[in-house]
Amino acid sequence: MRVGEQKIVDFHCDVLSKMQEMPDIVFADDPRLDVTAKRLSEGGVLLQCFAIYVSSKRGRPRFEDVLGQIEHFRKGVIGPGGLQQLRWKEEIANIDKEALTWGMLSLEGVDGLEGNLFYAQLCFELGVRMMGVTWNYANWAADGILESRNGGFTEQGRKMVEWCNSSGMLLDVSHLSLAGFWELAELSKRPFIASHSNAAAICNHPRNLSDEQITALITMDGSIGLTFVPWFVREGGEASMVDILRHIEHICSLGGDKQIMFGSDFDGIDAWVHGLEHSGKYSDLTELLLRHYSEDSVKGWLFNNAIGYLGDHLPSMASQP
Repeated sequence: MRVGEQKIVDFHCDVLSKMQEMPDIVFADDPRLDVTAKRLSEGGVLLQCFAIYVSSKRGRPRFEDVLGQIEHFRKGVIGPGGLQQLRWKEEIANIDKEALTWGMLSLEGVDGLEGNLFYAQLCFELGVRMMGVTWNYANWAADGILESRNGGFTEQGRKMVEWCNSSGMLLDVSHLSLAGFWELAELSKRPFIASHSNAAAICNHPRNLSDEQITALITMDGSIGLTFVPWFVREGGEASMVDILRHIEHICSLGGDKQIMFGSDFDGIDAWVHGLEHSGKYSDLTELLLRHYSEDSVKGWLFNNAIGYLGDHLPSMASQP
């Protein structure tokens, strides 16, 4: 694989919340965005996950806020001349065969569902395929990682997990409390992911994963999206691309080579890893990785591991009523 021929999956960006706050943003090539259609093409990103995150600036999250971001995705990101939406397992085979960039919807914190699983079903029907249970704090389903009591799931939250398992909605534990992580490991019948988290042994931030959590994800064949948030990459917050390699090496030392993918958190940050300021810079990351690791490993981390997980666990169109 030569640089410029890389294929990338990125499991997390916050474009949609920016579009909700600034409705005049144009996704094609707006300088206010880290992730644009042009930069995805420059970086070789074939699949980008778009998180629906409702900012606390808008007050109590409501379902209409969630629908508003889905509408921004529908009108501003996909459609004629835009990205193709990924919904079904059967579509995975087309991702590296067609000259298209794909987008998948995720929910970052279920607060805006207001405890109503009918709203969750509506999100599924509109193409949302992954749900992060919490942001940093408590909601109706569970406690977040910064909630001091470190609680697990509520009764309604456990019902939500059961619904996700039966519907095919993927679950994401980035931002979930430690107690919630371990409870979900017991509750879920399907492997889950951490879409944008790093290794706590390398950078001791609450949002990063302990060795025990990483091992649990490896055992269940889940996935870990390494993120480019500087203060998750290196303590002190000043980070370069080389610092990301330390997280890769640590996860591999635990046996997680096949779990590694990337979840940049572009457009959710206001400081960047040096050299990784936007999605067009994935070419530079690819060049660095190829200087240190085998082509097979690099292809796995950039694309194959994530596509394999989605191919195994996205819902099938054939199974729908």
